[in-house]
Amino acid sequence: MSSISGKSAIVTGASSGIGTATAKALANEGVNVVLAARREDRLQDLKAEIEREGGKAVVCVTDVTKVEDTKKLAEVAKSEFGSIDMLINNAGVMPLSFMDKLKVDEWRQMVDVNIHGVLNCIAHVLPVMLEQNSGHIFNISSVAGRRIFPGGAVYCLTKYGVRALSEGMRQELTPKKNIRITCIEPGAVKTELPETITDDDIMENFKEMMEMEMLQPEDIAEGILYAARQPGHVDVAEVMIIPRDQS
Repeated sequence: MSSISGKSAIVTGASSGIGTATAKALANEGVNVVLAARREDRLQDLKAEIEREGGKAVVCVTDVTKVEDTKKLAEVAKSEFGSIDMLINNAGVMPLSFMDKLKVDEWRQMVDVNIHGVLNCIAHVLPVMLEQNSGHIFNISSVAGRRIFPGGAVYCLTKYGVRALSEGMRQELTPKKNIRITCIEPGAVKTELPETITDDDIMENFKEMMEMEMLQPEDIAEGILYAARQPGHVDVAEVMIIPRDQS
């Protein structure tokens, strides 16, 4: 395993769930973290917590669907820490619904955040990594990027897209550009994501899942750390992490 102490990382969606847990885990390893999300109050609280533990963090309020925000995010990271060694492309939404409910605005939101948001961050971080001739991009997909389920058609579309994007990036960037790509595919994790669901019929289906022992965000953060710590000649292309009881 290689040390990642002294490196820098951008974490999107850092205000809750997997993003918060990953930012803490990276900071505990000595990584300088840029905390990106829309909720500034939560980011400031997280920054204070990281600094109390001896870590380094800066806050950059970011809506990943806005190109100007992701451009500023990359600029802040480079200015504050001199490099961008890792991007944890984690921001995402999951307002599941059955197709016949025609929740078009929610479909659009998922595509905007889960696909366009990922691409926006890559577009502004990748040039820095190409100039450095090094970097590691983590795209957070999902088990839903492999398994389609009723009520998840559009969400699965976005997560299949993230998985396809990750593999395409790996083939282009890892062998010749020294930029590693890892696609993280969590199963059921105890986060705020289900709170975005407005389809009551979907929530009925969730009751059974909620009875299962779900993953904690820290479990996913550990998977990210595992891939990040690998020596330079190793690229962990995919990490699927699911609860023991999830079929």
